[in-house]
Amino acid sequence: MIQRPSYLERLKQVKDKQIIKVLTGVRRCGKSTILQMFQQQLLEEGVKQSQIIFINFEDLANEKYLDYHELYYHLDNSMDESQKYYIFLDEIQAVSQFEKVLDSFFIRPNVDLYVTGSNAFMLSGELATLLSGRYIEVRVHPLSFKEYHSAFKKDPATDFQAYLNFGGFPFAAQLTDEKTFKDYVDGIVNTVLIKDVLQRKQRSDTALVEQIARFLTDIAGNLITIKKIANTLTSMGEKTTNDTVLSYISAFLDAYLFYRCDRYDIAGKKYLSINSKYYPVDMSLRYALLGTKRVNIGSRLETVVFLELLRRDYEIYVGVIENTEVDFVAIKQGVKEYYQVSYSVVDEETYNREVSSLKKIKDGYRKILLTADPGYANDEGIEQMNVISWLLGED
Repeated sequence: MIQRPSYLERLKQVKDKQIIKVLTGVRRCGKSTILQMFQQQLLEEGVKQSQIIFINFEDLANEKYLDYHELYYHLDNSMDESQKYYIFLDEIQAVSQFEKVLDSFFIRPNVDLYVTGSNAFMLSGELATLLSGRYIEVRVHPLSFKEYHSAFKKDPATDFQAYLNFGGFPFAAQLTDEKTFKDYVDGIVNTVLIKDVLQRKQRSDTALVEQIARFLTDIAGNLITIKKIANTLTSMGEKTTNDTVLSYISAFLDAYLFYRCDRYDIAGKKYLSINSKYYPVDMSLRYALLGTKRVNIGSRLETVVFLELLRRDYEIYVGVIENTEVDFVAIKQGVKEYYQVSYSVVDEETYNREVSSLKKIKDGYRKILLTADPGYANDEGIEQMNVISWLLGED
């Protein structure tokens, strides 16, 4: 198993605290494996196997527990009050009214409760109402480049090229046969589109939902409106409406298949609701949805940087200042960082174009230009650094 130390450390920080730990993320990003690693860590710390209860609701053997009454009675009969229990419920969104079970066991002082889910529905509606203030969300992503490189340990540049091309779904990253890799990633995408999108929306327009997913992947890193997406798809022969596109894209976001990045007026310090960027959850989606179609290397690099900023728990926006764009305004605990991403700025004209928007910012926060070029430079407060070094935490 590829190690995920940042997630294990996060779970360790909240272990034994009376709060429900909810691991969310796209299917097959590694949530179940992280739970298994954490269980092993508990055993090494002296917790007995009998104190650990694990149920994966995608396992047919556990089908009867999809009824929340059956699940409750099973868990209740598996415990006694004299011991501490660690309960792990994997892909719990499959259980109808699962929030009632969580609420019941949360109040027990001898229970430490961990759950995973693959769509944001489990953090909305009744759950948010019933468990408000009683859960924390741990967002799990496919492998970061640092995790990927620590697993394969080849030359960083070689690993990075593979990461750019094939992404970081943990199991897929270990597949060396290209056809097997594509079949596996196709399976992830199709499962999300059908189970987490179409079934949830109670619709069957597979062709349209696939076309929207392909289009969003193809234009990753470009500002776009819902109306523009609907008009473009209609012109391509997939007649649709703004409301339909908005509904499906909202479902993509809920299933963690894509992320939206809205705009932020840097000078005016206000959020803008018109035009957004969309990024796929992993680079492998390009391969699954677009095949070997040639993709702008800058778009891929920008996607990797966006996803890394998400992993580092930043709020992320597209910056706007004096009719120019800053790729990312990253905010954490009230502190901002500005990022511009370009594959290479060896050409002076390219460099001047990339830093022009950063030079307009006068607030004193950190300004960073990430490129594939080697080395580090500081040009009047604009730091240029190698993106691989930055991804490995060497900045």
